[in-house]
Amino acid sequence: MKFKQYSTWLILGAILLFWAAPTMAKECTPKVPIPYNPIIFVHGSSGSASQFESQAMRFTSNGYPKEYLYAHEYDSTFTINTWDDVHTRLDALIDQVLAATGAEQVDIMAHSLGTVVMMGNVTPPRAGYLLTPERAARVAHYVSIDGQVAASLPGGVPTLALWAGRGTAGRAIVGAENVILENQTHVQAATSAEAFAHMYQFLTGSAPKTTSVVPDLRGHLAVSGRAVIFPQNIGVEGALLQMYEISGATGMRINKKPAAQAAITADGHWGPFKIQGGRNYEFVLVREGQDHHFYKEPFIRDDQFVRLNASPLGGGVGANMDFADGQSNLVVSRDKESWGDQGVQNTILAINGVNIVNAATCPIAKRTTSFFVYDLGSDGASSVEPPIAYFHSLAFITGVDLFIPAADPPDNRIRLTLMDRGGNGLMQVINVPNWSSTSHRISVQFNDFVQWDDIPR
Repeated sequence: MKFKQYSTWLILGAILLFWAAPTMAKECTPKVPIPYNPIIFVHGSSGSASQFESQAMRFTSNGYPKEYLYAHEYDSTFTINTWDDVHTRLDALIDQVLAATGAEQVDIMAHSLGTVVMMGNVTPPRAGYLLTPERAARVAHYVSIDGQVAASLPGGVPTLALWAGRGTAGRAIVGAENVILENQTHVQAATSAEAFAHMYQFLTGSAPKTTSVVPDLRGHLAVSGRAVIFPQNIGVEGALLQMYEISGATGMRINKKPAAQAAITADGHWGPFKIQGGRNYEFVLVREGQDHHFYKEPFIRDDQFVRLNASPLGGGVGANMDFADGQSNLVVSRDKESWGDQGVQNTILAINGVNIVNAATCPIAKRTTSFFVYDLGSDGASSVEPPIAYFHSLAFITGVDLFIPAADPPDNRIRLTLMDRGGNGLMQVINVPNWSSTSHRISVQFNDFVQWDDIPR
């Protein structure tokens, strides 16, 4: 989105002033008591704070200070932490949050495997965090998102249970407020505007003023997050993160010098970086022998939960792609499932005009949120179905054989366009350079929401 396009928001300022006041409230630690509790999000399998990113911006759009929003991240494969470790670290995070905010209790939202962290299960036997009375006493409200069923309120904590309508019927937590999100699937149930409306009502006792991610009309924004190894959620230690402003039309850098840069710490944290709202940016993780380029849609308000998912050098899931000088490889993701076997409700995700969503790559039961796209066998030919077996066997992931010509340095753009159910025909577009796959990785991250005031015109 170019500046002149972004400036059109100012014309709409009178309409949005009603929503702008909460935006200003979040910029500093509140000087008066906040009438609600800080929130901690606990993600699910192969998840992270990314599944809380849009909801956090909706909360700040409705007056929550950003200092009241947190995420508890862990290795959902349990190769580097134990179940007890996850609980102990949650204890420490709650201590930190209560000390920082002065609150007496926290509210916790958990998704999928995160609900097992909070509630436990029988097979395999795992203890639930809320089933320890001393721990439950520090939690004022609990939101369970498309996860565990239960015969009673977990730890006696008031509970909202959100269930994906396109999931197993009849699920419930007895004694909770149980809500079915019609025509939604598992990840979408955590990130949708409809889910937010129920979350906000339950946690505050009143309806939100808006379920949109409201653009911040000041234009000067701050973004921050973590660069992590997927799916363990450990920091990409030793990397340098650079941020460049780029052309929305081509994906090419506007200036040779980065607009910001920082060394990645052991826990992966970076930022905040100062940016201009509505403009396009590229994030680059620079490691020996490899640059990993990340592209997102333009930011429209402060965002503290940006997640840059990477693989270990020479290893990880990404190492299973084929690489060649003349081809670009992409990882395309969004925290909402793409559907390919639902007729008029199907997602369209086109790369250089080729739709990679179909009944083979994205049956609704697959819950596809990420695509590994590359030229299988580096033969210069494409076959977007059937999916590439290795990637399709992984949860939430599929693989697509698509040849995308590359050059070093890049000499063309790769155009990605997304149209989806519930978007009223609005199109999300991200253009990226055709980096060569031998020394460059490309990740493209679409928003899980689309609304009239965040689309380039």
